[in-house]
Amino acid sequence: MVSTPSALNSDRCARRFDGGSGYIAHHPRTHEELTIGIQDKNRTAMATTSDIKNGLCLRHQGGLYQVIEFLHKKTARGSGNVWTKMKNLENGKIIEHSYNTGAKVDVIRVETREYTYLYEDDMGYNFMNSETFEQLSLEKYLIDNPQFLQDEMKCLIVFHADEERPLSATLPSHIEAEVTYTEPGVKGDTATNTLKPATIDTGAEVRVPLFINTGDRIKVDTRTGEYSERVKK
Repeated sequence: MVSTPSALNSDRCARRFDGGSGYIAHHPRTHEELTIGIQDKNRTAMATTSDIKNGLCLRHQGGLYQVIEFLHKKTARGSGNVWTKMKNLENGKIIEHSYNTGAKVDVIRVETREYTYLYEDDMGYNFMNSETFEQLSLEKYLIDNPQFLQDEMKCLIVFHADEERPLSATLPSHIEAEVTYTEPGVKGDTATNTLKPATIDTGAEVRVPLFINTGDRIKVDTRTGEYSERVKK
């Protein structure tokens, strides 16, 4: 079990969550924390396909899912459907599903809080709440592209508002990282359409242009894992 700083008030209620929930936390609950980032608290949970967007959390076929892609499709007869790609928030599996346009969807009420990434150990990936200093450990499947996590990175963790448990963690859209190994570049070759593998300081492998060398700093899109640009020193 992880601990919290002694400066926290002793009358705060500490909880430990485990048993397949995907994380373990020593949790000092405060009124301020429980009201941070609540999305449409007073709205009904039932919505329609017009409310579907990336990041939306919903119940589907008995499971909890988060929308990662969607597309509205229309047919020649004027009807249509909404295609979605969703991640199961309990096991990390990706599924595709199409809803008839206008169909009801069961939206989950969530809260979003900022956490700082600390380290990885045998319990999982450890984060600290930026305001309360509460610490929790998340399993890998709850984190979007954990291979790009960096020490002290600010991440957004989405919590189930009614059950008070984390559902997913999102990294910043881009990071700057040092190339720790790649084959030597070709001097004068500035072409960007030919790529080669490179390892960055987080341990992840990305594909970079031929002119990138070991020791260069680059910007990487954490959502796609793609090289964006070389960072000027």
